[in-house]
Amino acid sequence: QVDGTGRDEDAYAYFRDADDFRNVRLAELPNGDFAFSVVRLLVLSSWRLAHFERLVDHPDPVLAAIAAKGVKELTYHRQYAADWSVRLGDGTEESHRRMRKAVEQVGPYFGELFTAYDVRDEVVDVLRQVTEAARLPMPVYRPLPGAGRAGEHTEHLAPLLAELQSVARAHPEATW
Repeated sequence: QVDGTGRDEDAYAYFRDADDFRNVRLAELPNGDFAFSVVRLLVLSSWRLAHFERLVDHPDPVLAAIAAKGVKELTYHRQYAADWSVRLGDGTEESHRRMRKAVEQVGPYFGELFTAYDVRDEVVDVLRQVTEAARLPMPVYRPLPGAGRAGEHTEHLAPLLAELQSVARAHPEATW
């Protein structure tokens, strides 16, 4: 409704190419090692939760309702990731090594999260608590060139979208 094109949710999700997406690149990276998936989930859910908590009181009732529902889901995801981060970071020598490596892999993408609405302090506070309990370092931001929100994506986004959009594109007149 806001953009005035008349597109619906399906058009946004299923019928845009990778170049039309504006997202942070951390969300595009493949799962790979479980430790990486846990650290990425911890960072992304902490970041999104901070945003949604602010939107709960938004004057637009639809946006506020979406945020309220999202807060519940994101709280669960952040707690799940925090629990696994502590369990693995403070676990065996091997699990600790993998978690440290995962934190290093997330580091270059960390700063990109804070280019729009500044929730950095809230997110860093949560991450600091979890990493201290897990005996892990904080992610160190070493900036990468480009930005996902500017339409510059990793090589992983296009194949991911192709898989996720394949059924809708094969049956464009279907109702979901």
